[in-house]
Order: sequence, then structure tokens, then C-alpha cells
Amino acid sequence: MNPLTFKRALVLCAHTDDEFGCSGTMIRLLESGAQVYCAEFSICRESAPNGFPPDVLSHEVREMARALGLRQEQLLVFDFRVRHFPSLRQEILEEMVRLRKQINPDLVLLPALSDIHQDHHVVAMEGFRAFKFASVFGYELPMNTITFQHACFVELAAEHLKRKIEAILCYKSQLFRPYVEESFIRGLARVRGIQAGVEYAEAFEVLRLKL
Repeated sequence: MNPLTFKRALVLCAHTDDEFGCSGTMIRLLESGAQVYCAEFSICRESAPNGFPPDVLSHEVREMARALGLRQEQLLVFDFRVRHFPSLRQEILEEMVRLRKQINPDLVLLPALSDIHQDHHVVAMEGFRAFKFASVFGYELPMNTITFQHACFVELAAEHLKRKIEAILCYKSQLFRPYVEESFIRGLARVRGIQAGVEYAEAFEVLRLKL
């Protein structure tokens, strides 16, 4: 995938911080002049760590968006109940259909179909249904993926990776999670880069490619 060929991209995230899987590519798309939108379907009120208010992620995700270079109108935040997406899949699908009509993206980035988290899986499946006329790629969240059929790599320069790390670190309430550690983010980008013959990269499942 050459991200420079897409004009309007939509990133679908079950939870705030899921853009971990593709934020480097989001930066590259923005640099190319593409319109990039990010839809976050849950701010995970019930999962807020002790010492943080329940809506902490609704504020941190906006800091993340600013770090990536998204404008306010390019970030769409919903408040679906975390870990209850299977029972909410029709409502989630209807929001996606509204986003399709509003944005009409030619590229959609969503969780890999192999992601075993129930919320991620719903977003992946319903997103694949809702955006059946766009190119669709599944991004990698290794903590929830047993197998990952990556057939697409997007090269990241050192500056892209630096900005990706800065954006992820905006989630102060999530710093206890191992995948937020800079060494992990950098290591995964290096592994994918070696596989692609470059220094750093992000990897994707190719679910649908429209040329």
C-alpha cells in the first residue's frame, strides 16, 4: 500500500488508544494531503484505572489527536460501553453507515479480523460490512492477535515513529500497559521494518484493495 494514493481515510477504533496499530500510517496519510478521520467507539469508562476519572480517556484521546495533527472535526468519539460491543453491534453498524455517508472514505483502517477481543472483533466485522466499496486494511494490536496475516507494509521514517510514540504517550492513564512502553512500540516497528526491508514499518492485513 502506498498511502499517498488515498484521498480520504477513516480509522475505526473500538477503544481510545487502539490507533496504536496504525498511527504512523495516519501521520503519513496526513503528510500526503489526505483527509484523515478517526472514529473511537468507546472511552472505556468502566476501565479507567484507580485515581483517574471515568472519562479520562475522552480527554487523552483529544491530546493524542492533536499530537498526530488531526483537527477537532476529524476526531469522532462515541461512548459505547466497553466489553459489551457484541450486544451493541447493530447500533455500532448504524453509526458506521452514517460515517460512510458523511465521509465516503476510499481507505478504511480497522482492527484485524483475527483480533480476539470481543469489541475489536465487532468493529472489524461491522466495519468490513459497512465499507464494502472502499479499500480496507486490518491493523495490528499484538496483545489481542494470535495470528496476523500481514501482507502490506507501510514504511515509517524515524520522525514518523517519534511522533507516533509521542501521540501514544498522551494516554497518561494507560502508561501501566506494556504495549505503551516506548521500547515495545519501537521494537515492533523495527521487526516489521526488517520484514519489509526498511528501518521501520507498520503492517496490515489486506482485507479489500480497490484499485
